Amino acid sequence: MQSKGALKFLVIVLAIACAYQLSFTFVTRNVERKAAKYADGDPVKEQSYLDSMKSQTVYNLGLVKFTYKEAKEKEINLGLDLKGGMNVMLEISVEDVVRALSNYNTDPAFNQALARAREAQNRNSRDFITAFREAYEDIVPGGRLSFIFNTPDLRDQVTPESTNDHVVSVLRSQTESAIENSYNVLSNRIDRFGVTQPNIQRLEGSGRILVELPGVKEPERVRKLLQGTASLEFWSTYNNTEIYPLFEQVNNYIKEYQSASNASLPQATEETEETIAEVIEESDSTSLLSELEATPGVDLSDVDMEKEFPFFSKLSPMVDFQTGGYYSTPVVGRAMSYDTAAVNNYLAMPQVRALLPRDIDFMWGVKGIDAAESIFELYAIKKNTRDGRPPVDGGVVVNARPEYSQYGSAAQVSMSMDATGARQWARLTADNVGNFIAICLDGYVYSAPGVSNEITGGQSSITGSFTYAEATDLANVLKSGKLPAPARIIQDTVVGPTLGQESINAGMSSFIIAFVLGLLYMIFFYNRAGWVSSVALIANIFFLFGVLVSFGAVLTLPGIAGIVLTMGMAVDANVIIYERIKEELKAGKGLGLSITDGFKNAYSAIIDGNVTTLITGIVLFIFGTGPVQGFATTLIIGIITSLFTSIFITRIIFVSMLEKGKDITFSNKFTRNFLANTHIDFINLRKISYIVAGILILISITSLFVRGLNYGVDFSGGRAYVVRFDQNVTANQVRDALSDVFSSDDASESYEVKQYGTENQMRIITQYKYDDTSEDATAEVEGLLYKALAPLYSYAITEEAFITTQTDINGIISADKVGPSVAKDIKVNSLIAVLFSLIAIGIYIVIRFGRWQWGVGGVVSLGHDAFVTIGMFSLLYGFMPFTMEVDQSFIAAILTIIGYSINDKVVIFDRIREYRKLYPKRGLKENINLAVNSTLSRTVNTSGTTLVVLLAIFLFGGEVIRGFIFALMFGVIIGTLSSIFIATPISYDLITKKNDSK
Repeated sequence: MQSKGALKFLVIVLAIACAYQLSFTFVTRNVERKAAKYADGDPVKEQSYLDSMKSQTVYNLGLVKFTYKEAKEKEINLGLDLKGGMNVMLEISVEDVVRALSNYNTDPAFNQALARAREAQNRNSRDFITAFREAYEDIVPGGRLSFIFNTPDLRDQVTPESTNDHVVSVLRSQTESAIENSYNVLSNRIDRFGVTQPNIQRLEGSGRILVELPGVKEPERVRKLLQGTASLEFWSTYNNTEIYPLFEQVNNYIKEYQSASNASLPQATEETEETIAEVIEESDSTSLLSELEATPGVDLSDVDMEKEFPFFSKLSPMVDFQTGGYYSTPVVGRAMSYDTAAVNNYLAMPQVRALLPRDIDFMWGVKGIDAAESIFELYAIKKNTRDGRPPVDGGVVVNARPEYSQYGSAAQVSMSMDATGARQWARLTADNVGNFIAICLDGYVYSAPGVSNEITGGQSSITGSFTYAEATDLANVLKSGKLPAPARIIQDTVVGPTLGQESINAGMSSFIIAFVLGLLYMIFFYNRAGWVSSVALIANIFFLFGVLVSFGAVLTLPGIAGIVLTMGMAVDANVIIYERIKEELKAGKGLGLSITDGFKNAYSAIIDGNVTTLITGIVLFIFGTGPVQGFATTLIIGIITSLFTSIFITRIIFVSMLEKGKDITFSNKFTRNFLANTHIDFINLRKISYIVAGILILISITSLFVRGLNYGVDFSGGRAYVVRFDQNVTANQVRDALSDVFSSDDASESYEVKQYGTENQMRIITQYKYDDTSEDATAEVEGLLYKALAPLYSYAITEEAFITTQTDINGIISADKVGPSVAKDIKVNSLIAVLFSLIAIGIYIVIRFGRWQWGVGGVVSLGHDAFVTIGMFSLLYGFMPFTMEVDQSFIAAILTIIGYSINDKVVIFDRIREYRKLYPKRGLKENINLAVNSTLSRTVNTSGTTLVVLLAIFLFGGEVIRGFIFALMFGVIIGTLSSIFIATPISYDLITKKNDSK
């Protein structure tokens, strides 16, 4: 074997790289085990421990060190279905943006055009701005949009003479800016929510933003946080020189309080002002620095900071300890991230508030100031207006942009305001010359620039040693105060932590069982060579997980199914190689030559089969979202790693065994002649196969017309809940309870109840107010569910516990809401994905096999496989003891069936092509029959191993993916049969028909 040394080196390097990537998961799990042991069941204590470890080194490799936060970012990223949490899709309404940009114009033609554009968008997913323009020009022939949009905010961009083309380009730019600003606001809000490994991404080509928050247990809080309107404010500040002496009094009071009450963190209990005054009079007013210096021989490290200086041990003061002076800055202290809550509690105490100015408020900086973002600055805000409103708010900001300053390399932000804002800004800057103004968003300080002089005209530059990226971020913050439309939740999915843990257990159980069964199958069938393929399979899993982690891919439950399916498909390459080697051995060649020729002759079929499956995986990734993308990711990576391990690692092992003189066997007495001497005339059976296929298609069509499909909320829109009870209940009991709040006679209030896994869990789907995606509607539905189902519990469960499951394992453990626009888009994308996949595969087959007839035969048989699977779901839903909904996961199953099925067909086509070259004098019929018979063993073995692993997932993988796996199992069977009885016969008939016509 050539380049064996280079291949060994490559395998070793890959193994080291994967081990390195996976090691972070073991490190973080170790820290979390210590946190759980330390907390002893107290979640607040456990979180505090983990917060304290964020900036601590937990992984030391000598040359590089990693903090807990850095290691956490590199660990295996679990999806919501495994970890629990919340998945939210928000939408910025383009209609609302356009309406706001018109300054809410009341022109009838304008509003009529908006209504028409909305209808066109709902009907066929058209671009809203294009539809609006066409509608307006249809209603007002020759009408100029500039008359609508020549508003004060757009006066610099739209003039009365502007063409409609120019106005439309401005509208697109402003809409894009609004979406980008919303994205930035949401990103910062999520960063502050304390979620580990959050994911936020814009969905290109739409006004939608996808947010994933693993581990979240308070969905209501998340919804309010994400949908709140951005609040940009400008405030004057106190100076640290004014506040530090007061903080000394605060520290002394807290010290006395803790000494008296023996409390490490006092609560905000009421106490009289007289008592506070007594404490201050009795305490020494000497500064912290003077107190330390006045004690001869005392080293700061020897002082019990927590006891002597409880407040300053949490909030480091802005003091120059070398000179004893105070820094002139709006920042009044710095604290570690895990100490910010303690500082907030101290400053919220009424006794402490009494020591500080009445108009003072405290805000933290939005980001940490150190590389690990673990140290945060506290600002003192002066809220001295009569009405409590900021002297200047974000509504007056017309534009903000980053630019480089005229002097030096630092960047700055250029900001312009409207006429009202210009007057307010001039007054605010005049009052704060020599002081600072804080720019605050959502209660956090983004910047606090100094004021050198009064700024008039509404034009100003904000400087502060910014990098260009930092200036860009600040400009986006300033523009976010002008958001014309809030983000609305149009889809959200909530998975409770207990259901997530159950999914992990079920997924891992199915994974281990399927893995072992796959190994045993190969060992039984191929003897010693089976052991070699088992080693390659183990290496494949190891590499697959390593690559997943290195790419930061999210591991979901469908992703685990993709890994297990990859295992079943990975052995296909080994099966093809082994069957080829067996053929070479039967031809009388030696073992070494047989192995060499077996690998060489198998490459074509292996590559063609995997490329077609790869095409399907790519289509899934492009058109899928959430779990479907997770499945596609693992499938794509699994195909690549399985190719590497099946071809290279197995060959390296074989060569090493041959060099050591070890015998390699590829069968045993039970499997030696398995399907080795079949002589079935498959072409003559094609009429029977056509009749059977026709009957299956007819049954499918009839069922689709009569029964239809059981659409999940992905396709129909609505809300779906999985509710857990503390005792076994029946579906009829739940239906009867819900009949009091939902009327099944009204289509808008219809509902469906089905057992979900164990007898104490029910899945409830309702169309009640499904087109209303507001939080009020969601809260109403959850309230109705609680009212109806609470009597079915053996104890008095509260509504809060029922909805959140934060303190109770029962109640709503999973919730899914899909708005009608999202459902429609999912339908369209699913149809496009299936059609695009079929066309792409058909083109590839035509190119590879040189005749369009092979492409048609393959695509027609694939269409048959997909359609019959859909028909089977239509025929059996309601009769099977598990959910058979048509949703995104089902579409993923259909595409996977297409990818798997074409793999089988390509192997047969490849053998037919080979035989036609080897035996050109034989007829096409004879070559096809010989090819199908010679690959029959490989076809059965590949399908057998795949079905074994799928059966393990179906039985042990949990309720969440049971319907998905059932579709795959049926698809594997029907796809295998269609490869033999439909794809090749159709291609044969088309080729012979063409030859006859010639």
